[in-house]
Amino acid sequence: MAEEEKKKEDESKKVVHTYPLVRHSDMPEEQRIESVELVVTACEKHSANNEAAARMIKEEMDKKLGPPFHVVVGEGFGFEISYECSNLLYMFFAGNLAIVIWKC
Repeated sequence: MAEEEKKKEDESKKVVHTYPLVRHSDMPEEQRIESVELVVTACEKHSANNEAAARMIKEEMDKKLGPPFHVVVGEGFGFEISYECSNLLYMFFAGNLAIVIWKC
């Protein structure tokens, strides 16, 4: 009986993925890989502060690819944007943390 309850508990637990999951990107492959690595670094460094992570990502993207990049880091938001082609990245990291990067 105890084994059945334990199995049910294990099945009902949420699976939290810690790897980056790119939902949509129209960036060139090399730029996308660099951006994902930057996002992972920023989110791990500023795990308790989404604003600081977004600032770090924006500043680095502006340095590498020229301004103006925009970044949103958080949970539970929707977005509808106009952006410059080949400059959009929408991804998830550490489960529910969503990151959107785009250039206008």
